[in-house]
Amino acid sequence: MSPEPWLLETLAHDLAPSGLILRGGFRPDASHGAPPGTGTLLLIGNAGAALWRAFAASPPNGSDPLDRWIERAVLPIAARLGARALFPFDGPPYWPFQRWALAAEPVRVSPLGLLIHPRYGLWHAYRAALAFAATDLALPPRGEAPDLCGACTAKPCLAACPVGAFGREGYDVPGCLGHLRSPAGDGCLASGCQARQACPIGQDHAYDPAQARFHMSAFERSRP
Repeated sequence: MSPEPWLLETLAHDLAPSGLILRGGFRPDASHGAPPGTGTLLLIGNAGAALWRAFAASPPNGSDPLDRWIERAVLPIAARLGARALFPFDGPPYWPFQRWALAAEPVRVSPLGLLIHPRYGLWHAYRAALAFAATDLALPPRGEAPDLCGACTAKPCLAACPVGAFGREGYDVPGCLGHLRSPAGDGCLASGCQARQACPIGQDHAYDPAQARFHMSAFERSRP
């Protein structure tokens, strides 16, 4: 008999007011780097602008407001469900959320280093995980991960960056930051990463301009 889906239904219901969604799950082994004793790991995240609209309606004061807001939304849910809440901003050391996402969802690593989703494209993120001791909880269906970037011959994402920060050698973080901190970078700060915007997948989930500005500014401030 398959596990009852009550947990997934309850979690989806409880997350909805915050614009968060269940992003998949899996049963980790030693290679996944989950907390010892974790039998089931469920990922929580967002896609599109729903989370931003909920956050913008009641942002907390102080530093790292989105992180604090995510904690405020997720911690009570974890407590009710008997799970341990994990966050990508916990650390160092940091939890390997990208590794978990590859195990939980049909995503692949894009040429930009971001994970690309067949429905959401690059317009999604992982915000938390719930670690359960039980090994018999229902899991969301995963599906196969199509090689969207391999099938894309034009690769407009690699040509869109005004300073060529993405290439065969990976992401040139210093080059990107230098551009953002110069007068020429005002457009990227104001409207978001042009390389990300150039990807044709999932454009109907693209972030609102204010959301893109928030994330670009947060990225710039977080780096020395």
